[in-house]
Amino acid sequence: MKILVIGSGGREHAIIKKLKESKQETEIFAAPGNGGIGEIAQCINISATDIDKMVTFATDNHIDLVIVTPDDPLVQGMVDALESKGIKSFGPRSIAAVLEGSKSFAKSFMKRHFIPTADYEDFTSYADAKEYIEQQTKYPIVIKADGLALGKGVIIAQNKDEALSCIKSIMLNHCFGKSGNQIIIEEFLEGTEISVMAITDGKIIRTLTSAMDHKRISDNDLGLNTGGMGAIAPHPLYTKALAKECNEKIFKPTIKGMLEEDRLFKGILYFGLMITKSGPYVIEYNCRFGDPETQVVLPLLDGDLLGLIMAVCDGNLDKVEVKQKPGSTACVIMASGGYPVKYQKSYPIDGLDQAKLISDLTVYHAGTTYDKNISKFITSGGRVLGVTAYANTLDEAIKKAYQGVHLISFKDAIYRNDIGKKAGAK
Repeated sequence: MKILVIGSGGREHAIIKKLKESKQETEIFAAPGNGGIGEIAQCINISATDIDKMVTFATDNHIDLVIVTPDDPLVQGMVDALESKGIKSFGPRSIAAVLEGSKSFAKSFMKRHFIPTADYEDFTSYADAKEYIEQQTKYPIVIKADGLALGKGVIIAQNKDEALSCIKSIMLNHCFGKSGNQIIIEEFLEGTEISVMAITDGKIIRTLTSAMDHKRISDNDLGLNTGGMGAIAPHPLYTKALAKECNEKIFKPTIKGMLEEDRLFKGILYFGLMITKSGPYVIEYNCRFGDPETQVVLPLLDGDLLGLIMAVCDGNLDKVEVKQKPGSTACVIMASGGYPVKYQKSYPIDGLDQAKLISDLTVYHAGTTYDKNISKFITSGGRVLGVTAYANTLDEAIKKAYQGVHLISFKDAIYRNDIGKKAGAK
């Protein structure tokens, strides 16, 4: 079976490694892939957002299944284009991917279907947004760019001055490009964040293991927002009772609402949740696997990922079980110094072979290429590696992940030292 996985990060590396566990014989391509992915799949030099070239490659090479993982090509309609040529694809069509592509749409959708979310207002005019901010007395306040912004389009403003500066940067200075032409300003919710990814064929929804992401660049959740500096799974506070409540109040109504609006959602639906004193609320939807949550969730999936994906594509998810392994996982992201703003590339990476010797430890490559001249992997992105460990307990998994981190080195490498601590880990 010929499979094409679109994307180039640690998430795609984790997906491909899980696909390789399938009993089905596979030949896997990745576009564009990365250095680490190149060890287990054939990397194709096509941009993840180049829909025309991707469709041509899939057609010319008789690809049986395309798995579209990044948000941009999903929102832009890559699945639509592939399916129009008869190519089986995993991921939502653009009409459903709008759930992530427009925060304004997502908020109004939740309002229409009585799905709990923070109170909000949306704005297309800077003057109106400025006037609204100047009238607010309760802080912090949350400001979001409407469109995609590489996971960095959400700012928590602590006071009026910060809020005014923020909307100016987004709406007038276009720090997020066209994604900031419209913004959402919403109330700040206090509580515990939990990430839950679910697989759905648009009618049946099955959740995967819960996870906790760590978005801020520095320890103790300080500094700039990033695409994610680490994750743990399962989330210690995601109890069976809470899972049931989320299923009834959020997960099922979301799928039902999308169906009612003729926006059949097939693929991975990611729920960013805030668990408050008054119950669970939706902070955001993503229309694909989260990163780095995928790196901790997929190792806990007990079964065949390819079988689940095919069941979604064929509309047969009701006939397939989703089982989870016992134990816990922890992922520590090693990033380039200066990330998420400005950083240097092409630094050699040492210690990867030593880290591989640790049992139940996997190093997922996110921003690497292989330099044949020096026979080494070198850095090529902001987030470079996701050092991920599996163990019986969360504390053991975290300890093992950091053992791996301490064996690996590259110039100006940075990482958080407190992954899992806010979940009660030692």
